[in-house]
Amino acid sequence: MAEAQPNILFTREAIRRRVDELAGQISRDYAGKELLVVGILNGAFVFMADLIRGLNVPCRVDFVRLASYGCGSVSSGEVRITKDLETSLAGREVLIVEDIVDTGLTLSRLVGVLRERRPASLKVCAFLDKQERRRVPFTADYVGFSIPDRFVVGYGLDYDEQYRFLPDVCVLDQVR
Repeated sequence: MAEAQPNILFTREAIRRRVDELAGQISRDYAGKELLVVGILNGAFVFMADLIRGLNVPCRVDFVRLASYGCGSVSSGEVRITKDLETSLAGREVLIVEDIVDTGLTLSRLVGVLRERRPASLKVCAFLDKQERRRVPFTADYVGFSIPDRFVVGYGLDYDEQYRFLPDVCVLDQVR
């Protein structure tokens, strides 16, 4: 079988413009405060790096790793924390940064766990939002792009650990 060829959905230029807009909005919302930016590994690291470079507020970073997909393209429905935060959230302004909101299961679970740690505030910034696939209600506070129910890769997003390096967001039509 020939390898799936990706088709561009969002160019690197469109991504750069949107990330700059999000960084500006977040900077205005957190003016005068220090932000703890929590990236969800592995997919969000590219987006998070670009986002924090655009912020005009002081920030610290930490990472959490969650597992729900394994090696396929469909969520298993089970969410496990495989790397926890090293920073206390108590009294902090916290922004979770995620690559894509799909079923909502991963972020619902993570938000619930992190709220128990008593941050001053807790918001979510998602690069992509695929609302058609929700299995639980979830709305991110900041969204880069809403997308249809298509499997996407690039800009940190992968399929079986492939395609993360692509600078554009691309659709893999052969994947389901």
